Amino acid sequence: MEPYESLTVDFAIEKNAHSILRGIRTAADFEYERAIAQVNRLMTNIDSVFLLTTPEHTPVNSSIVRDILKHGGDASKFIPDTIYQLIEAKKQT
Repeated sequence: MEPYESLTVDFAIEKNAHSILRGIRTAADFEYERAIAQVNRLMTNIDSVFLLTTPEHTPVNSSIVRDILKHGGDASKFIPDTIYQLIEAKKQT
């Protein structure tokens, strides 16, 4: 994992990637991601690959995770361990 602040497609170009991997939870996610993927493909040669989430993670999104964390809840089941550790370390400072 590596943080970036640019468009995902620009970061992919910077890293010499050929594809962008995106997770899909809902039909709305698919429509949104499909539109971005089509624009990315028209502007670059970068393809998008979509993976469906597991059923237990379908209702979870970043807004929910941020809200859990904001209110002191345990979001460890919903984010990668390395990210959770970084968040916990930041709380200590």
